[in-house]
Amino acid sequence: MAATSMAAALAATLPAPQAAPTPSAPTYEAIPASMAQVIDIEAEIHITSVQLDAMAVSKIVKHAKEAPGSSAHGLLLGLDLDGTLEVSNSFPLPHHSNDEDDKSAKSISRYQSAMLRSLKEVQADDSVIGFYQGMTLGSFFNQTLVETQAIHQERLRHGGIIIVHDISQTARGNASFRAFRLTRAFLDAYKRNNFSSTSLIDHRLTFSSILEEVPLKIRTNALLSSFLGTLAEPAVSAAVQTNPALALPSSAIPPTYASLNLGNANMPRNLELIVEALDNYKTEEGNLGYLQRQIAREKAKADSYLAKRKEENVQRVAAGLAPLPEEDVTRLFKIPAEPSRLESMLLLGRIDAYGKSLEETASTGLVKMYAAKGNAGN
Repeated sequence: MAATSMAAALAATLPAPQAAPTPSAPTYEAIPASMAQVIDIEAEIHITSVQLDAMAVSKIVKHAKEAPGSSAHGLLLGLDLDGTLEVSNSFPLPHHSNDEDDKSAKSISRYQSAMLRSLKEVQADDSVIGFYQGMTLGSFFNQTLVETQAIHQERLRHGGIIIVHDISQTARGNASFRAFRLTRAFLDAYKRNNFSSTSLIDHRLTFSSILEEVPLKIRTNALLSSFLGTLAEPAVSAAVQTNPALALPSSAIPPTYASLNLGNANMPRNLELIVEALDNYKTEEGNLGYLQRQIAREKAKADSYLAKRKEENVQRVAAGLAPLPEEDVTRLFKIPAEPSRLESMLLLGRIDAYGKSLEETASTGLVKMYAAKGNAGN
């Protein structure tokens, strides 16, 4: 009895057992609206603008300057965020003289895969969001560019973009970058592989409605701004540091007198390209006209055959005989399909681009010539 009382006394001195705490309901932070589409891998992203990093700009300009002609092309890497494609990096692709060669296509594919794998290993951006293309005098319409962009818009969730860089403008001191993507109407006709006259009318397609331009802005960072600042500052040699009297004004970037140039250097080449594009367009229209006449002849033969068969059946019915069965004329007459007018549209777009570039160059040169004439008179 004493032992029981002692145990009860000890139990009374112990703290009362506390109930296990009830776990509170977990709280989740709301996903920002700008990240909602990024997380949802099935959501369709509508691109409203393109932001090009200054490092990618310097790489594209360097590649376009070193590449022969307007063959500079490469991939753009970055991220799509809240309707804005942020291009943070780029790398060039090798150029082969024969683009139809299977070996060159396979080598480019292997090079692209190796570059993306290397970028991923160093934890750099390896997401392809488009490609860039160098051009001359504002013209970049060709079937290779259209086919590449069509593949990107079909496989990439955001559709991808094309950034074109005008090398001739850069040579005059004006960095020209523009972003484009294929329109929905053109992409629908491309998927159907139908660029006949009827399809162009139904989709309301012209050379000006193949591509739609996307607003583009260039973003600089403090590191690049500092680098450009050092290029603009005068360079001081070791001899000048020991003897300041030898100092001469110099800089890493020498002064330019491009503003005094009348700007007529590209006009002869521009006119040559316009004449060449017009000749190609005339040749293409001649080929289309020949195919249209061939189709018309085959259709006339088929219609004549059907008319004779109907007349013969009328005579057989009048004579009390069974009419002959109607035959499929497509098996008897090989009527060609209507030719594609895609190449004609691209040639018209090229002529239009050359014309606009000529207008800009000629107007600028004309103003400078009048200014020079006025100063010479004074």
